[in-house]
Amino acid sequence: MDTKAAIVALMSVWGVGLCATAPTLAAETEDVADDPGMENPLLNRVWVRTDESTGLPGVMQIFLADGTLVSDSCWETYRLSKWQQTSPTAISWDEDGTTITADIASVSNSELVLKLALGKDVQEQHFTVAATPFLCPDMPK
Repeated sequence: MDTKAAIVALMSVWGVGLCATAPTLAAETEDVADDPGMENPLLNRVWVRTDESTGLPGVMQIFLADGTLVSDSCWETYRLSKWQQTSPTAISWDEDGTTITADIASVSNSELVLKLALGKDVQEQHFTVAATPFLCPDMPK
């Protein structure tokens, strides 16, 4: 999946209409089987966090095969970061000049569990692949 396709995917999560781009996406799906990134279930999927204790919906991560991490939520502006897979079971990314490391506790085509090393603490985060269509709910004021 190239950056253009990732942006279209992100826009669909944001609820932006895709009528003009749908034919392009259909044409690009033929190349998915040849994409080496599809062997790694972590890549090129919109992962939505399922264990949010704060009650704020829509926290999501997209690990693109080109090394770009898209982080977004229904209540914050998106962030683009560089990320890398440091081993078959570990990843890291830069967030505001700090390297965040995480162990991949489990990953499948539909679920992801990360254990983030945050200083002396370890935070377990659970994700599922985003359902489409998805629209962020209105946030209370």
